[in-house]
Amino acid sequence: MFHILVVEDDKNLRRLMEAVLTQNGYHVTCASDGQQALDLLESVYADLIISDIMMPNMDGYTLTKELRDANYKIPILMVTAKETFEDKRKGFVAGADDYMVKPINIDEMILRVGAILRRSGITNDQKINIGDTELNYQSLTVCRGSVCHTLPKKEFQLLFKLLSYPKQIFTRQQIMEEIWGPEAESDERTVDVHIKRLRDKLLGFEEFEIVTIRGVGYKAEIKI
Repeated sequence: MFHILVVEDDKNLRRLMEAVLTQNGYHVTCASDGQQALDLLESVYADLIISDIMMPNMDGYTLTKELRDANYKIPILMVTAKETFEDKRKGFVAGADDYMVKPINIDEMILRVGAILRRSGITNDQKINIGDTELNYQSLTVCRGSVCHTLPKKEFQLLFKLLSYPKQIFTRQQIMEEIWGPEAESDERTVDVHIKRLRDKLLGFEEFEIVTIRGVGYKAEIKI
């Protein structure tokens, strides 16, 4: 399930966006301003951010620039009442991936979210294709030619997350929060164990590699 962070200071609109996104199969976390969103991202990983621009404490432009300066590659959809070309230019220069003007059309928002995820290498049918290798979220399989592995759910979710964002470094804490949840009793050593199992099972899959970032966590590298 893809995780979307909604950053919007209008409580009614925030609740509406959360409800519609949830109905369409997304997991949603909400923040009321940019600073709260940054605080949440220290422990929660998002596949996409939908952010208002005009907010107290930290606006959407600043939030986007802070994330890009910190090398966060998370796609960002800006939502705002400002509709001049200069406003849009400022948003894209800050690092936004797409732009919607209020009052937003909720159906259009869902279409744009799907399009942004596809452009980011994540498909709506929850498959990833890398060369001859295919990951299928529905069947929890990793297949290359006639070789096909059905993985335990946690192992598959971990691999799918890493390969959804190649070169993106995930800390062990981020992985634990995303895959096991904030209430999990397991410690971060669990992540290391699952990585080792994945490496052992996927030795013949040469299109990608799981790389250890010493003292931090892991990332995936595409090798084709």
